[in-house]
Amino acid sequence: MAVSVRAGRAHRAFISVTQRCSHSSTALKPQYDAVIIGAGHNGLIASAYLQKGGLRTAVLERRHVLGGAAVSEEIIPGFHFSRASYLLSLLRPHIYQDLELKKHGLKVYMRDPYSFTPMLEDGVGGRPPRSLLLGSDLTNTRQEIGKFSEKDAKVYPDFLRYLETLACAIHPLLDAPPVDIPGLTQGSLTKRLSALRSLKPLVKSGLKLGKNIPDFYELVTAPAMKVLNRWFESEPLIATLATDSVIGANTSPNNPGSGYVLLHHVMGELEKEKGSWGYVEGGMGGVPQSIARSARSLGADIFTNTDVEQVLIGPDGSAKGVVLTDGTEVHSKVVLSNATPHVTFKRLTPQDALPEAFITAVDQIDYTSPVTKINVAVDKLPDFLAAPNGADGKAGPHHQCSIHLNCESVEVLEDAYWEGQHGRPSSRPMIEMTIPSVLDPTLAPPGCHVVSLFIQFTPYLLEGRRAWTDEDKERFGDTVFDWVERYAPGFKASIVGKDILTPADLERVFGLTGGNIFHGSMSLDQLYLARPLPSIADYRSPVKGLYLCGSGSHPGGGVMGAAGWSSALRVLADFKRL
Repeated sequence: MAVSVRAGRAHRAFISVTQRCSHSSTALKPQYDAVIIGAGHNGLIASAYLQKGGLRTAVLERRHVLGGAAVSEEIIPGFHFSRASYLLSLLRPHIYQDLELKKHGLKVYMRDPYSFTPMLEDGVGGRPPRSLLLGSDLTNTRQEIGKFSEKDAKVYPDFLRYLETLACAIHPLLDAPPVDIPGLTQGSLTKRLSALRSLKPLVKSGLKLGKNIPDFYELVTAPAMKVLNRWFESEPLIATLATDSVIGANTSPNNPGSGYVLLHHVMGELEKEKGSWGYVEGGMGGVPQSIARSARSLGADIFTNTDVEQVLIGPDGSAKGVVLTDGTEVHSKVVLSNATPHVTFKRLTPQDALPEAFITAVDQIDYTSPVTKINVAVDKLPDFLAAPNGADGKAGPHHQCSIHLNCESVEVLEDAYWEGQHGRPSSRPMIEMTIPSVLDPTLAPPGCHVVSLFIQFTPYLLEGRRAWTDEDKERFGDTVFDWVERYAPGFKASIVGKDILTPADLERVFGLTGGNIFHGSMSLDQLYLARPLPSIADYRSPVKGLYLCGSGSHPGGGVMGAAGWSSALRVLADFKRL
């Protein structure tokens, strides 16, 4: 098979490129051991571990900024936004420690309390409407829940222990590739015995679960509502907890598999506090920037404004490097793609290098997204009817939370879901609102704030398979702002700028196929041994030397880093066999 380069473009191997990244004085070299496509957090983590393992590594990023969807951008002068990803929790602790991310500038603001759900109702006796505030102080949290149900207040600590038990048991599976099925079932006895080691994390998880294995199986396969209804009776609490079962996923709390999405969102930890979420100083871009500093300190080369057009395929059918959009070739022994499986195998890899059946399977991967992200600059702090601002204008504890709007009942969430399934942006959307500038003053001018609105459910295409227009986006933005206004009068008048990103915009700007924030749905048919496909769950593609290292591979989405770490270990292990 001939080296694949776009027709009409001269073959220009071994071309040095002058500085492509304002943060590095290093020029792009013509030859590396490993080239990584995309500087999302997983690609950067992979580069650090490959470099530590002795491989000369380069990371090539299409955009002007590092981080993939975990970026900080000054969209409106003076206002710095976590433009896509906006909270940190899932980053694996061993990566945090190995790469010394604190030393390299990562600072996190912990949130406590962490969840605020205001009601839309008339207050009684002149009092404000009710609200639900959840935090680490169980005494206060039980008092809050007790406003709606004393029974729920009593069992809530037991529910937290139940979730923590199941979440902790899954950690060994997050920190290792899936079981090596081909190794266990094919090849020599020696290879099969070697592959037995891949069972260790699965056995470890099973032992941790012990008698809780049935509970784990139920949670990951059942609708979240089946579990939540068994524990609780009050709608505001159930609906608030149910948001974690659908956030980022095109599903309903009443759909099978939504229980796993809930578990996925509570299995992280931050500063050794399990299940905690926090704001990164300067925005989420602080995460990839700290990883990049760590990787560079180890010797990795990282470049922005460097767009890869195609993976180079050698005469033997294996990956030999990449060709950039300007025709420059960068040769390497292996290539890792931090792009989605669709972008990797349908756009970057020459189609004649892939089996036809594999291409067909890639076409079946589900990337459906329900998410629109709206970033808003405001000139004053939102003032909620359920928790009015004080005379001093200072932020209250509820302002630092994930603020759940239109989450009074599961019925509201369900109605929003079904509208989205019919090509209509939800008329009463589920809104997760955060105001990180309450804890991080570096994000906005004095007295002003940045507001993140993570919204569901919005389709990729509107009714009639029609693409979004600017008018559609403005209309939906007005719908969202009208709902926020009902909870916090004066919000609309405080807006000084906005940035609306529909699923199609998330795809266009960040390369997220379908706008899916996880690089592919976190449904049961696309997890563990089947992520993204059963044939490539071990990060290796059908093209020798081409690997996946992004969230489209095991263990999935979120700013976790496990896929970058595991893929790097896979590459290093394969190098030892050469």
